[in-house]
Amino acid sequence: MMKKLRNTLYFVLCFISFTLLSACGGNSGSVVTVAGSTSVQPFVELLSENYEIFYPGRVVEVQGGGSSAGVMAAREGAAEIGMSSRPLRENELDLWHIEIARDGLAIIVHPNNPVYDITIEQLRAIYTGEITNWSELGGNNARIHLFAREEGSGTRGAFEDMVMGEYRITPRAMVQNTNGAVRQLVSNDRNAVGFVSLGMVDETIKSLSINGITPTFENIDNETYELFRSFWLISAEEPVGASMDFISFVLSAEGRRVLTLEGLIPPPIITD
Repeated sequence: MMKKLRNTLYFVLCFISFTLLSACGGNSGSVVTVAGSTSVQPFVELLSENYEIFYPGRVVEVQGGGSSAGVMAAREGAAEIGMSSRPLRENELDLWHIEIARDGLAIIVHPNNPVYDITIEQLRAIYTGEITNWSELGGNNARIHLFAREEGSGTRGAFEDMVMGEYRITPRAMVQNTNGAVRQLVSNDRNAVGFVSLGMVDETIKSLSINGITPTFENIDNETYELFRSFWLISAEEPVGASMDFISFVLSAEGRRVLTLEGLIPPPIITD
């Protein structure tokens, strides 16, 4: 109940702050530095571009470096705001933090593949190379063609964290540099499997259910679909001034619209 109340208060404060910012036009020349997760980075860069269009003279400088670097930058004051695509660890929970979006991970196959549902354990076995034929999963007698993202990719990192754990993806997997490339190759190969952000799923491919749960925005919102991660903004303490103004924009209707168009899922607004 206290967590819900705290989140509600933050959303109310953000809404009020954004409303005042809209009315007053903001403080010209304010600069906010944001650093951290390379998975969150492109979305915050897009948000900053929109923010700067709404408020000329405002500047948001966005840098990568990784989630841990973002946490450290926020704690040490090297950046006003840190970005993280992982939950804060126990020794980091003293930092102010707020969830800005959720990124679902879809396991995709060709539309004509007869397999519709697998378990996390089966998925892990596919990517370790233990399961090599679709017939082992109730599909056709055909060798599984594996596609994966490159080392260092945020999408691959999420897959490794949520699915692989201590296990490594087999070197037999064919590595691609973008989600779009994975989708294209899977759409042209009846025996392929890959993983992409949920926002990349279209009619050219089919996403598998995991443990009987389909990857939908609704199932990520209610957390019944397991393969999702949260994107966080972090500060050493509760943000004020230009930092709070930017976070308010991110959480506003316009910010949520931008994130939704990019295939992310803004967190549900808690009203009770």
